[in-house]
Amino acid sequence: MEAKLNVLGEPLLPCSDDPMTGFFRDGCCNTSSEDVGLHVVCTRVTAEFLEFSRARGNDLTTPHPEFGFPGLRPGDQWCLCAARWQEALEAGAAPRVVLQSTHAAALRVVKLSDLKNYALDLV
Repeated sequence: MEAKLNVLGEPLLPCSDDPMTGFFRDGCCNTSSEDVGLHVVCTRVTAEFLEFSRARGNDLTTPHPEFGFPGLRPGDQWCLCAARWQEALEAGAAPRVVLQSTHAAALRVVKLSDLKNYALDLV
């Protein structure tokens, strides 16, 4: 597993345990070489984003218990693929993010300034 730092260079905080998120289903947006999708951006999903994702072929609302996936509802926090978040940003449908829970590996795909513009946890 890669170092557990967030995009601010601080220790990575959990994203959600209800629903349980993360590539490793550990509640954090941790990553490793096995995570080819780079599920590292901690977001609070919106109805608009969920519809955007469904239209792109990734239905995140339908439960798939066989994969431990409960289906998402607006307001749920979830570790998104960095490329999907970037795609949603470019389409005007990006959900807000929790910087303290977004893995530093996200910066390979997205700009910190863009993440900060959508941050829920900047004071």
